[in-house]
Amino acid sequence: MIASIAEEGQETRAAPFGHALVKLAEQRPEVVGMTADLSKYTDLHIFAQAYPDRFFQMGMAEQLLMGAAGGMAKEGFIPFATTYAVFATRRAYDFIHQVIAEEHLNVKICAALPGLTTGYGPSHQATEDVAIMRGIPGMTILDPCDAIDTEQAVPAMAAHDGPVYMRLLRGKVPVVLDRYNYQFRIGKAVLLEEGRDVLIIASGLMTMRALEAAKQLRKDNVSVAVLHSPTIKPLDEETILAQAAKPGRLVIVAENHSSVGGLCEAVASLLMRNRVNVDFDTVALPDAFLDAGALPTLHDRYGISTAAMVEKIRRRI
Repeated sequence: MIASIAEEGQETRAAPFGHALVKLAEQRPEVVGMTADLSKYTDLHIFAQAYPDRFFQMGMAEQLLMGAAGGMAKEGFIPFATTYAVFATRRAYDFIHQVIAEEHLNVKICAALPGLTTGYGPSHQATEDVAIMRGIPGMTILDPCDAIDTEQAVPAMAAHDGPVYMRLLRGKVPVVLDRYNYQFRIGKAVLLEEGRDVLIIASGLMTMRALEAAKQLRKDNVSVAVLHSPTIKPLDEETILAQAAKPGRLVIVAENHSSVGGLCEAVASLLMRNRVNVDFDTVALPDAFLDAGALPTLHDRYGISTAAMVEKIRRRI
């Protein structure tokens, strides 16, 4: 069974990525699905069942997966290549860099288990995947928040010219953005909640946590704005600068990733380069190899649970 990041009783949708890819493939015959022995665990099995002739199982060979995906792209296909984030970024990095990115090929890498979304320890916890991929020129990096974000990101990825790395939420994925008039666009951040005291800039599952934290802090008369940044590269610099420049607010950047090399450092660099002086802090994973264990316990231990975020903000304001 695939563990879910959903809270008890929270609405979810099953395998939004797989279903969105099937829907896309109905209109785009050049879309193909590829994986390295992980179709069931990246929700690509749904695509494989619908389009067996457009599905390619490469075996436990992630370097081959990326090399073959590059070859398919050169022939005019749009390959969606899935594996775990640790295997894509650590094991196949050179092939992504040299085969796919240097030639700006139209490969869409969909990487499951990003950050701390598994309790299996450092071998499976991709806590540094964004840092690794941010250094590749021309690589677009996406970190969807929920099922709606994922469903909308899939066709946007196919429409985008060039390589994309998406942190994939799989299995039963929470539905969070349904109460907002939300539309995913590559390179655009969206203000979900207004607030006068705190601004949280977040991506991925941390946007869900930020919205929960804002709700809890409202009971303490603390007003929290939430800016969702599903694209980590390229950043929506205009929106982030405009929101961060509003006076009198604590600015928190929250990400399910190491504090090194991810969204936190990207935003901090942006603010410094533009001389935006703010009270700044982060909610992120430590620069360390993390423990194995149950996800709720680990999220509390490493400071990315809703409770940990709320406590940090209370200490800072």
